[in-house]
Amino acid sequence: MKSCLIVEDNNVVRGIIAEILTNLGLVVIEKASAEQAVTYCAEEKPDMVILDWDLPSLGALDFLGGVGALDAAKRPNIILCATENDPQQFKLAKAAGAEHHMLKPFNKAILTAKLAEIGFIGVDSGQDQAIEQDASTDVA
Repeated sequence: MKSCLIVEDNNVVRGIIAEILTNLGLVVIEKASAEQAVTYCAEEKPDMVILDWDLPSLGALDFLGGVGALDAAKRPNIILCATENDPQQFKLAKAAGAEHHMLKPFNKAILTAKLAEIGFIGVDSGQDQAIEQDASTDVA
């Protein structure tokens, strides 16, 4: 099974994302800080990281720098999540290793579509039904 590390300081948002990903059949790991997440990535290799831009203490760019220093085989795919549509922010993140981005708020349909778009998951009819049922629940 594919694994996804969620790096999000807000417990509620992290929990909602975790529930969505678990319902998609993914193994979910949750970390509240960039420091914890870099340590985890150094020890384990998640397949995907969903990374909040606005993290306290060490931020998203710190996480990206820490993961970028790891052996290439340990670097996961990364989706940066931000509340502002700032092209400069996305450019910096992409240069640091976050190949993908997504704006908050998003819901299960948007998250699932992004994961399918980048080839991380396939969308089958069972997931389509779940998306329709949960499409109204936004993640802040």
